[in-house]
Amino acid sequence: MAEEFDFGDDSEEVIGRGTWIDKIALNVIERKDNLKGKHPELLRTESGLGASGFPHIGSFADASRAYGFKLALEDLGRKSEFIAFADDMDGLRKVPVGTPPELEEHLGKPVSQIPDPWGCHDSYGQHMSSLLIDSIKEAGIEVNPQSAHNLYSSGKMAPQVKKVLSKTKRAGEIIKETTGSEKYIHVLPYHAVCEKCRRIYTTKAISFDAKNGKVEYKCEGDEIRGKMLEGCGHHGWADISKDDGKLTWKVEFAARWDLLQIDFEAFGKDIFESVTCNDTICDEIFGYEPPTHARYEMFLDKSGSKISKSTGNVFTPQTWFKYGSTQSLALLTYKRMTGSRTLSVEDIPVYMKEVDFLENVYFKRIKESNAAKKRKLNGLFEYCCHLKPPEKSSLQIPYSLLVNLVSVAPKVSRDEFLETRLQEYGYLREGSTIEDVRERITFATNWVTDFKSIEEKKIKLNKEQKAALKTLIKNIESLDDPDSIQSTIFETARASEIKPRDFFKLLYQILLNTDRGPKIGPYIHTIGVKHVISSIKKNLK
Repeated sequence: MAEEFDFGDDSEEVIGRGTWIDKIALNVIERKDNLKGKHPELLRTESGLGASGFPHIGSFADASRAYGFKLALEDLGRKSEFIAFADDMDGLRKVPVGTPPELEEHLGKPVSQIPDPWGCHDSYGQHMSSLLIDSIKEAGIEVNPQSAHNLYSSGKMAPQVKKVLSKTKRAGEIIKETTGSEKYIHVLPYHAVCEKCRRIYTTKAISFDAKNGKVEYKCEGDEIRGKMLEGCGHHGWADISKDDGKLTWKVEFAARWDLLQIDFEAFGKDIFESVTCNDTICDEIFGYEPPTHARYEMFLDKSGSKISKSTGNVFTPQTWFKYGSTQSLALLTYKRMTGSRTLSVEDIPVYMKEVDFLENVYFKRIKESNAAKKRKLNGLFEYCCHLKPPEKSSLQIPYSLLVNLVSVAPKVSRDEFLETRLQEYGYLREGSTIEDVRERITFATNWVTDFKSIEEKKIKLNKEQKAALKTLIKNIESLDDPDSIQSTIFETARASEIKPRDFFKLLYQILLNTDRGPKIGPYIHTIGVKHVISSIKKNLK
């Protein structure tokens, strides 16, 4: 498990809390300190909030990492702020799966100007971006939300728009040089919202009146997601000091970096060319040193497909919080940044287990002899707790154990049953009650309600282990007494010439995906001998 964490080279100098987050934070500080002229002391990290569909784990991870860098900057003695920027002036390109079909009539319109079909927010875009903001806040992340609609409609973005449109020729050349697109050699890098049909992607910006701050456009139509979106033919002017339009994102990143004085923003490898383009725009047209970047890989589902809000292939942070802690989701985002990862709901118990491992190292319940590795493991745990680690170790109960207990607990006296068993197994310390592990029980209960059980991991067995397990099945299938089950396991191990502790460890791995657990005789009696035999047989196949 631990070898999957991004430790870096143990021979390297330990920076901050010893994680890769601290290393990048130091790069952000060095960039800031090397800038010429006067610059704010406040260092700002930023992440984008897609507002055109349901937010997914990838969107949350982007925000969580940006917040992690904000914490690292503060830990290194600098003032910092995390800004989450909602791209709610973008047009709706496709009706996302799970949204009302009537959104079809609003294709091409800015999502901030589409009514909220659920009726609880000012716009469709605000509804979607608020879902991510809510999950960010639920995770304990402190954020300063900003939106494209607010910056354009208030006129705050107007100076940046004017600067780009006054240097359209050079902007078009940079876009061609970095992305290969020749489109903006011929048209302005600006999308006007048609005054008549209210669509943004059907217009072509053809001239800029710098004196009056207006863009001339024609609504001619364009191809969106392989489908032609017809223009209405209107010929008009868009005011750059209003939400009459927006810059294309090939220059808009740079504009907002300059406006908001952003010092760090990570990006996915799928937009590498656009970020390179914006870096050059930022430097040449705005005269602002581009932010420090870190490139990350996308999360994939188990089939290898990219998790996407537009196709409905969405794993939301709200889903994670139903079955796992905020610390476990933070670990997903901080564990490492490079390399793509497959992800599904089934991984949540694994991350819960890994947080327990980090906590045990932190509180010295698990010894780590390598000082540098220990420092980095502790630092990772501290970031999972947003640099506010607990004062004492929590009551750790294996996720699979709770799921199994909840699945066999009587509904009318579930709490009493669980508390009795957890006391019997030694998980509830003296003076502790079931309320001290209520959150974990809730996660396990939700899991049982939705999935019944945890998919059991197959254990690689040698011939001796297979023979011993087959014998055990025969020996316990008619037993109905915990003490008899316990003694039979001992006897089976000895008769098979396997050390009892190794045989018990093997059973824990098969039944609970852990190396240790409750006294196994009473546990097998509780969850049922038939269930245990079934689990063993799956590993024997």
